[in-house]
Amino acid sequence: MTEDIVSYEIGQNKWLIKGQELHLDTPLIMGILNVTPDSFSDGGQFIDPSKAVSRARQMLAEGADIIDVGGESTRPGSLPVASVEEITRVVPVIAELASQTDTIISIDTQKSSVAKAALDAGAHIVNDVSAGGSDLDMFELIGKRKAGYILMHMQGKPETMQDTPVYGDVLDDIKAYFMERLQAAANAGIDTKQIVLDPGIGFGKTLSDNLRLMGNMHSLGELMRPLLLGASRKSFIGMIDNSTIDKRIGGSLAAVISAYTQGVRLFRVHDVAETRQVLDIFTAIQKHSD
Repeated sequence: MTEDIVSYEIGQNKWLIKGQELHLDTPLIMGILNVTPDSFSDGGQFIDPSKAVSRARQMLAEGADIIDVGGESTRPGSLPVASVEEITRVVPVIAELASQTDTIISIDTQKSSVAKAALDAGAHIVNDVSAGGSDLDMFELIGKRKAGYILMHMQGKPETMQDTPVYGDVLDDIKAYFMERLQAAANAGIDTKQIVLDPGIGFGKTLSDNLRLMGNMHSLGELMRPLLLGASRKSFIGMIDNSTIDKRIGGSLAAVISAYTQGVRLFRVHDVAETRQVLDIFTAIQKHSD
């Protein structure tokens, strides 16, 4: 185990969410709930609020710790959705989930107006693929509401991010980006303990970039914030083995285990039951290793 991983696991295993500490000593699973017609994996399946809530409850029963609700697809080539439409999609689902369960709810959005509406409806976390870059009011909102905040790296915008992604060194560039964003967040009044970092697998990155990132997640531990991996069913898997989206569970789980061994404790996934099983069995084996 490297010093980076040790420092991450020992010193940065708490996430401050609305004044409460969420401990990351054990792996936590964030179940993906897309209430969109066009998300890359499950677009259209849960656009109906009742179906969305049912799916969320299913994921909770399968072992999800957090439900991440999104009303705008950010797949490569996707176009923005109007705030009013996004709010219409997500708020009924979040409000119903908040009334029926005590689960932690995340809103996946780049827009402060959507984030505010979601927090008002009962969400606890804002998952922002733009790291505050798309909406200058986002940081102020997060600071005032004390919400948990997932700050993700993306090169470019979803519409064009996969056209020609280029880095000097992807690890160095992402570290520098995160350092700048963390400082900007702190300057805006956000307690950095509210922040989790997501390197953004597939967001403006080549296959080589994605593999280098996933093979060196431990090096991001020096940023002294918890890390989240979102690699579920993504295209890098198909680039390696030609698998279709519905045949990528094995590849998704391989990415989870690789990240776990490097100190990552938060995983955003579609296949909750399978991810929970692989993490439970792997950690049980680890506890009995000499």
